[in-house]
Amino acid sequence: SCSDNLLVHVDEKGCQLCLTGCPLSASMRDGDIHEAPVFLRHAMGHRVPVMVRVSPIFDAENQIIGAVESFSDNSLLIDIQQRLDEIAIKANQDPLTGIANREAIGRYLQATLTEINLLGLSSAILMLDIDHFKLVNDTYGHLVGDQTLRMVTNTVIKNLRSGDRIGRWGGEEFLIVLRHIDYAHVSRVAEKLRILIAASVVPVGAEIISVTVSIGATLLLPVDTIEQALERADRLLYASKQNGRNQVSVG
Repeated sequence: SCSDNLLVHVDEKGCQLCLTGCPLSASMRDGDIHEAPVFLRHAMGHRVPVMVRVSPIFDAENQIIGAVESFSDNSLLIDIQQRLDEIAIKANQDPLTGIANREAIGRYLQATLTEINLLGLSSAILMLDIDHFKLVNDTYGHLVGDQTLRMVTNTVIKNLRSGDRIGRWGGEEFLIVLRHIDYAHVSRVAEKLRILIAASVVPVGAEIISVTVSIGATLLLPVDTIEQALERADRLLYASKQNGRNQVSVG
């Protein structure tokens, strides 16, 4: 009997399918073919991924009298899916900092602009650039430069809200998308990030180094294209650089 639970197969949540959610019982009940990824218990005790397929059996009067249950090794399919997931992550992730790459943060910005047009919500972007980053690389080497990029990234990530996003725009430049925020709070968030980054350090042996950032911050407008929004933020970033760096310019 199926209810004797001889197969001891479970789903990915650990539920015993012979007792709850059995595909064999479902097929005999509704007469449909059922498929499900399950995990059988190997004779050695470990779990093996298997795809189960159940087909009902009908008699001459078209009454269900049983079902055929077949099992096939699901390891290859799971391996392929894992590889596809890894490729998807790499395609959207900056390999050094682990945050969104330029393409991924650009798509997030475009989605935010679409949301503004549909719902009239207020959002903003920050263009952030590390001041004198080339000097860090030239003085301490590229490994320390990489540590500096990760320090800035981590400082920003820890101080953003869950709906906000940061992406590496290129080199030492980052793009931050702030959703559902008004003009006054844009300035506060940008200033907070500027101050916290300046107060952070990168340990280099017995020495510690710190960097500052310049930021251009702008509210996104319903009429904005992605190019217009980025051009405005970039122009404000340039103003912060021209005014002595370690500055926030909002517009």
